[in-house]
Amino acid sequence: MTTPTPTASLYAPRLPIFPRRVSGFYRRLKWTLLVVTLGIYYITPWLRWDRGPEMPDQAVLIDMANRRFYFFMIEIWPHEFYFVAGMLVMAGLALFLFTAALGRVWCGYACPQTVWTDLFILVERWIEGDRNARVRLHQAPWDLRKWRLRITKWVVWLVIGLLTGGAWVFYFTDAPTLLVDLANFSAPPIAYITIAILTATTFVFGGFMREQVCIYMCPWPRIQAAMMDEDTLTVAYRDWRGEPRGKGLRRRAAAEEAEASIRAAGPQIGPRSPVIPMPGMPSGLRVPKNTVAKGDCIDCNACVNVCPMGIDIRDGQQMACITCALCIDACDEVMEKTGQPRGLIDYIALSDAPAEAAGQPPQSVWRHVLRARNLIYAGLWSGIGIALVFALFLRPEVEMTVAPIRNPTHVVLADGTIRNAYDVRVRNKQGTEQIFDLSLDKPGLIITVEGSETDKITVPADSQGQARVYVDAPAGSPLAKSARSDLRLWVTGLESGERAAVETNFTGKGTE
Repeated sequence: MTTPTPTASLYAPRLPIFPRRVSGFYRRLKWTLLVVTLGIYYITPWLRWDRGPEMPDQAVLIDMANRRFYFFMIEIWPHEFYFVAGMLVMAGLALFLFTAALGRVWCGYACPQTVWTDLFILVERWIEGDRNARVRLHQAPWDLRKWRLRITKWVVWLVIGLLTGGAWVFYFTDAPTLLVDLANFSAPPIAYITIAILTATTFVFGGFMREQVCIYMCPWPRIQAAMMDEDTLTVAYRDWRGEPRGKGLRRRAAAEEAEASIRAAGPQIGPRSPVIPMPGMPSGLRVPKNTVAKGDCIDCNACVNVCPMGIDIRDGQQMACITCALCIDACDEVMEKTGQPRGLIDYIALSDAPAEAAGQPPQSVWRHVLRARNLIYAGLWSGIGIALVFALFLRPEVEMTVAPIRNPTHVVLADGTIRNAYDVRVRNKQGTEQIFDLSLDKPGLIITVEGSETDKITVPADSQGQARVYVDAPAGSPLAKSARSDLRLWVTGLESGERAAVETNFTGKGTE
């Protein structure tokens, strides 16, 4: 009987990552962006903007009930969705531009997953201590102290999640009013459901699925391969300067051998994500016991200990790397302490690696950034932005649509007058109620509004008015005799003077 060959499990349990605290330029930059982005997110719904007595005064409001989007002085109507589409295209082009120029800079600095994970790690470090203390706590049995620290941390995380979900729903209605309704338990059920969902996802994603969201759930690590090339500036390790490492060389040789066996077994994800070696990266390093190290790297693992993804940047470019640059700060700190030049880990282009390894200076940063590809992205982004700005400021304050009634096409009154009917819609984008006068470009025609003895339409502020309009051609007039005539209908605001016109037609008796 043949014994079945055991197969390796495709499932690997998550290994918790405990990033160490680090200080430096990139860490300060990330803290600044965290404060700015979270401040914008949490504070924006509470900003006020005076649009008039009959308009909402929330600066940024997505009014789903009335199908409006307000952004300070800008108001987007449903038929103007092309503005939203244009901004989404601009966001995509900006992402392409920054990725082509600086790698996954979005992932490392401004992605919501990164921002909230940084905030959660800050809370975790504040309550449980730095890396070593958190590792000891993780390995300790569940005693009273561990329960107290963990529950305290989870409660703070839940509060952050609750504030995150609450801030989101405030964008869709008046924030102060909704806050009172939420406190009185009189808000719509969808508000509580949305807050609950966002609270749970923020708590789980930021607290327990940090790097897994980036590796398994987010498509961008896979898309970025099409956006980056050898001239992209990305976080990398200068192996030609750091190798061989200053200590643990035999241990490194064993690790290289283990890594070779892992690669032979096929690509994996996570801390052992697929590795793309840098040019000149040693493979299968074998170092005699008495070899004297000459590289700048002292194998202190500071770069690994600060990494929120738990990877070793010295292994080369990896899908799990979000280029947060914290390893740069950690390595620069060690280099200063050991009297070595900074920049062993740095933002570099892979195309510069052979020249740097040969002792030549790298190309200018601007040479990598100002490339034809990036300039095309920037040009497209700027062109769309300029077009949207022109369209925004050239759009009229009054718009009108006219739909002729075709069943019947015309009516003959008792005195022989030919009457056509039209459904007229007038959009008043101004902040005050307006009375609009209707007029025609053909003399001799009479225009009236159904239900009124005048040719006036009253439209409330920031609203659309609709009316049935009748146009009469006296019996025997040229328009009454013709089968069809072109007609232009004008609408004019009596107070504002804003005008709009629509081309339509008038149907007469013709050959009847």
